[in-house]
Amino acid sequence: MQFVNFFPLLALVVISLAGKATVEAATGLNPPVKLVWHYYKLTNTCDDAETYIRYQVEKFYKNDSSIAPKLLRLLYSDCMVNGCDGSILLQGPNSERTAPQNRGLGGFVIIDKIKQVLESRCPGVVSCADILNLATRDAVHMAGAPSYPVFTGRRDGGTLNADAVDLPSPSISVDESLAYFKSKGLDVLDMTTLLGAHSMGKTHCSYVVDRLYNFKNTGKPDPTMNTTLVSQLRYLCPPRTQKGQTDPLVYLNPDSGSSNRFTSSYYSRVLSHNAVLRVDQELLNNDDSKEITQEFASGFEDFRKSFALAMSRMGSINVLTGTAGEIRRDCRVTNANDGA
Repeated sequence: MQFVNFFPLLALVVISLAGKATVEAATGLNPPVKLVWHYYKLTNTCDDAETYIRYQVEKFYKNDSSIAPKLLRLLYSDCMVNGCDGSILLQGPNSERTAPQNRGLGGFVIIDKIKQVLESRCPGVVSCADILNLATRDAVHMAGAPSYPVFTGRRDGGTLNADAVDLPSPSISVDESLAYFKSKGLDVLDMTTLLGAHSMGKTHCSYVVDRLYNFKNTGKPDPTMNTTLVSQLRYLCPPRTQKGQTDPLVYLNPDSGSSNRFTSSYYSRVLSHNAVLRVDQELLNNDDSKEITQEFASGFEDFRKSFALAMSRMGSINVLTGTAGEIRRDCRVTNANDGA
């Protein structure tokens, strides 16, 4: 497995965009970071943990490539709420995964299967939080993303109530989006890069209909959306006028569609006003995110390298290490509620 030229990026202070502008951006991991590369091998606690995880992901991916966007969203929903502590994996009547913002989350079965395999080989050693980070890396690499280093040594957190989930609506403005990312210790480069995860996967029509029929209560579609895309999405997403109406799924990036390939076409679609979600199209309404979007649309390798860094930065948010938290025996329940 080849890693991209990752570590030199950590030393940069700014990135040069299109040879004519610079965007200030943090380029290291969020301090204090106590994670290490190949933690389980270095501590001799489960030498082949990453190999076991990759093997299971490969098995799932061969049957269903949609696990790549599913795991990406699952990891985002975990890290951006309470830090990367695996709390999104916990089940319960008022658990984090039951929050409205997390409707349609998938990938849980994959994580549970990997955990079962690791518990049979290295019981009580590999955290669910690390499994989620490593499995996501491997799945998106199979979809075309770089195989970036995942620093490990996370421990698992406890239950978080659904009402504590603060994930924003995909219909927010770029200023609101940037404020949210900054509240998590991330910057405009991280935001623009991580939104590129929308290069694959699906979203519910309910997150799009406002742009199609009644944007900002005008009774008209979003004027920034390409009219051909409006027509295409209206065919798939009828107005939501009836209680209990079905909520179909549409591709976030029709260019990749069912192939679920990780490409830079997302950024080209934003530039041509063909973004499906408003939060994506809004990238053109900020000078820095617009400049980054233009660079990534023309340079896929720049996007890949930035994605490697952004994923590592997101994966370091509020991690539990040392004696904090626990190593769950079952990713679905805390050890106190496991009954084992």
